[in-house]
Amino acid sequence: MFYILYYKLFEHETSTEWVLFVHGAGGSSSIWFKQIREYRKYFNVVLLDLRGHGKSKKPLLGKKDYTFDLVSRDIIEVMDHLKIEKAHFIGISLGTILIRSIAEQHPERVQSMVLGGAVIRITPKLDVLLKLANALKYYVPYMWLYRFLAWILMPKKSHRQSRFLFVTEAKKVHQKEFLRWFKLTSSIASILLEYGERDTKIPTLYIMGAEDYMFLIPVQEIASRFELSSIEVISDCGHVCNVDQPRKFNELSIDFIERHAIV
Repeated sequence: MFYILYYKLFEHETSTEWVLFVHGAGGSSSIWFKQIREYRKYFNVVLLDLRGHGKSKKPLLGKKDYTFDLVSRDIIEVMDHLKIEKAHFIGISLGTILIRSIAEQHPERVQSMVLGGAVIRITPKLDVLLKLANALKYYVPYMWLYRFLAWILMPKKSHRQSRFLFVTEAKKVHQKEFLRWFKLTSSIASILLEYGERDTKIPTLYIMGAEDYMFLIPVQEIASRFELSSIEVISDCGHVCNVDQPRKFNELSIDFIERHAIV
């Protein structure tokens, strides 16, 4: 049976530009609520819920594990269903890895990339954290792990709204889905190493929070290596920068997309 991820579509009266938003693990399309009003003024917009998240309750595939190729292909199927040949992609956290996967496998479908709270390297601190969480995932309630990860990634009082949103959306994910997605973390290191060594030749804007202690430094190191990549660091902002500082995030990302629109 053919299945398409749940999506919301906002069509613009005159624009021919498409913007597709990809949330991270444990989230849903609702994390973009501070972007939609502004983006609808300029572009056609597609929000989607990844499999097992939000309103996308795709049947489980037996004992088959999820892979980045598999969940990235879900996104391409939405584009095919809507007859979108090419889009600007905006992602947050793990969603940025999915976008990079699409850029590697289907570069002709990607007009530009805005990668917020980008995950591009497994640091020693993150490696220890993921190994600990993987060791505990079958022994403690999965929501404990979500709350623990949320606190590690977003520790300050100013990140409270992002933490709350992260945990609230995570509660909607079934435990079996959580385990399948969490198992993906075991393959992240090798994938990021592979992607980090290659230039996609696609215009890319990294938007990072100055208080994103886990991921900022690797992005600063890698973003400068490629001609079509640039980075903006937002002050007083943590990992989920589209929620912590939505006005600045919208300003930077919309300007970037307009500069890389199809003429």
